[in-house]
Amino acid sequence: MSMFMAPSSISINLTHPFSSLVNLGHPLNNKPVRKTKNTNIQCTLHSPNFPKQPYNKPLITNEDSDTTNNKPQWNPFQKAIASIIDNFESALNSRELQQPLRKTADPRVQISGNYFPVPERPVVESLPVTGTVPESLNGVYLRNGANPMFEPLAGYHLFDGDGMVHAVKINNGVVSYACRFIQTERLVQEKKHGRAMFPKAIGELYGHIGILRLILFYTRALAGILDLRRGNGVANVSVVYFNGKILAVSEEDFPYELQITPTGDIVTVGRYNFDGQLKCAMSAHPKIDPQSGELFTLSYDFSKSYMKYFWFSPEGKKSPEVDIHLSAPTMVHDFAITENFVVIPDQQVVFNISEMIKGGSPVIYDAAKKSRFGILPKYSTDESSIIWIETPNTFCFHFWNAWEEPETNEVVVIGSCMTPPDSIFNEREEGLKSVLCEMRLNLKSCKFTRRSIVSETNGEVMSLEVGMVNRNRIGRKTRFAYLAVAEPWPKVSGLAKVDLVSGEVKRHNYGDGRFGGEPFFVPRENNNGVGEENVREDEGYILVFMHDEKTWKSELQILNAVDLKVEATVQLPSRVPYGLHGTFVEAKKLLGQVLETKEKVEVKN
Repeated sequence: MSMFMAPSSISINLTHPFSSLVNLGHPLNNKPVRKTKNTNIQCTLHSPNFPKQPYNKPLITNEDSDTTNNKPQWNPFQKAIASIIDNFESALNSRELQQPLRKTADPRVQISGNYFPVPERPVVESLPVTGTVPESLNGVYLRNGANPMFEPLAGYHLFDGDGMVHAVKINNGVVSYACRFIQTERLVQEKKHGRAMFPKAIGELYGHIGILRLILFYTRALAGILDLRRGNGVANVSVVYFNGKILAVSEEDFPYELQITPTGDIVTVGRYNFDGQLKCAMSAHPKIDPQSGELFTLSYDFSKSYMKYFWFSPEGKKSPEVDIHLSAPTMVHDFAITENFVVIPDQQVVFNISEMIKGGSPVIYDAAKKSRFGILPKYSTDESSIIWIETPNTFCFHFWNAWEEPETNEVVVIGSCMTPPDSIFNEREEGLKSVLCEMRLNLKSCKFTRRSIVSETNGEVMSLEVGMVNRNRIGRKTRFAYLAVAEPWPKVSGLAKVDLVSGEVKRHNYGDGRFGGEPFFVPRENNNGVGEENVREDEGYILVFMHDEKTWKSELQILNAVDLKVEATVQLPSRVPYGLHGTFVEAKKLLGQVLETKEKVEVKN
């Protein structure tokens, strides 16, 4: 679960619960129509008007042999149980759809407009380019996101969708594009059933009906209708390259290994457990130290009052796990590293299953809990050396960097502080803001200070979310951050290059009716930022997907990171929905991973 969507002040008029799904190609399967009043709904996402387009097939799913030739073979007992569960579930859905859905779980809201899913797209080569692709930019840009294959049965939140990766491969100025579903174990099973079978973590697990859905889910598993032994993650948050492998990650499961073929297609190799070493889920935002090449990560469980911290050597050898005890099961979507420490947030968004019994969400803001950051030496073998520092009224969904300043005994953390903290998951009257902040943690006095880096304009501070610093300087002091301008929330109207010292902002706007996503900074080749004089930290390029809601076309923009001037624009052959996080894999690394496994790589998607 991740990213930057949250309640907005935008309102849309909706009179039919799945009208947007019908218009955009979703079959309704004779579902009961939820009765609603013709009233304005304050929604999480825009539902913009856009040109109607012809659809050759009235489905967002692919015609896949798995859904026809490999249907589950059940015994009479399983058939009887399946029929009973299906009937009960149908009645449950009918009951739920007769009531107004929460805006954070209404499919008409959550997957409307350019959030609506797309089908897979095989490789399209030699795409039209305006301008010139920089000579040094060779490799593949990969961006992950939630893209449900099957129509939601009831409630749905944008983060609930199946993982889909969009790939733009650049080879000496020639550009190709493809997008593919990540073939998770969850999706493979649902394809065999021909419909959604796993509960949606945010959209459906709410209140008493959510409890009943969990009971149905585990009853299907006990009857052998679903197999939970192979994980139930959607792998829809981010993509990382580590130890010669491309990994799609979300925090509820193991990563999934991907391969990029020589033509630029995307292949799911499978669920990856680091050669049997990984026994638990890992963070959606693992950190790779640019100097040591090690990967650092966390793991949390919604039912346990502790998290695990561990790391992998550059060769992929896992360290022992460090248990870090907390006062409550806590959501830890992101964290930070410095040269010598890991910064672990223990914030006030927690998991409380008992809230479902009361009719609410299990993800809540706990005002009584104290927010704090833990500073732990990177190579600790237990939690005894952690220093906890209270951080009042601070909730960061994402952290952009952190470093040490020994002269003041401080660890400096750069992140976007979000208010209200749980509004991504729960309805809130207050509009969501995400303010870029510098936070200082004094390791001797345990004092905490925080300041907004960007000055107010007309009494408002710019909302900045999803982005990065130069990844070759992770854990070291950086001057610049490249972030999405999340305005009007939750859309991204441009990108900002922020000077973390002066607060100066250079902004690139996409234009009227044009919106983008996460800006990804690619440092120029050989710019490792350490020990190299006369090399600028911001020497490189920014890659970002942009969508025009007037023409309903998408493109990849390539900007010079120094002055934010557009170097090239790549016209994409199909729409790219607003998504989550990505990475860029250089050509040398890409060639290595393809050659290493060319014997086993086969396009299965």
